Amino acid sequence: MITPNRTRQTSSSRKPRHGEAGFTLVEMLVVITIIGLIMGLVGPRVLNYLSESKVKTARIQIESFSAALDLYYLDNGRYPSSSEGLTALVQRPAVAPAWNGPYIKSGSVPADPWGHPYVYRAPAERSPFEIASLGSSGQPGGTGTAAEIKSMAQAQQ
Repeated sequence: MITPNRTRQTSSSRKPRHGEAGFTLVEMLVVITIIGLIMGLVGPRVLNYLSESKVKTARIQIESFSAALDLYYLDNGRYPSSSEGLTALVQRPAVAPAWNGPYIKSGSVPADPWGHPYVYRAPAERSPFEIASLGSSGQPGGTGTAAEIKSMAQAQQ
């Protein structure tokens, strides 16, 4: 006989108590340690690649400036002076009547990959101009990624 006052418990409302799912603290610490070891091995290599890519970017930008300066030279018969700087590639100097720029597509002279302005000298010791990035330190000299990166301009005959 079925009694009307009794409520039936279905099997879905019962939860088994044995073998509960989850991770222990020890298991989580082991996983975190393994991830830390992997990052300790891989992290320096990734940072080294990032540093190398900034140096390559600076070299490419310097070569781009050199090409733009050669176009400026063809139009004006001279390179911009040190006081005019690389800005002469995007803004007409007062003493450049044949200026046909801007010679840089972006319309402004970008900073080097470390956020420092490029150094422009004209004339340089062995060439008509020199463009340099001071590297990650922003100071002359240095080694590694802090070393100066200079243009390789050829002397005009």
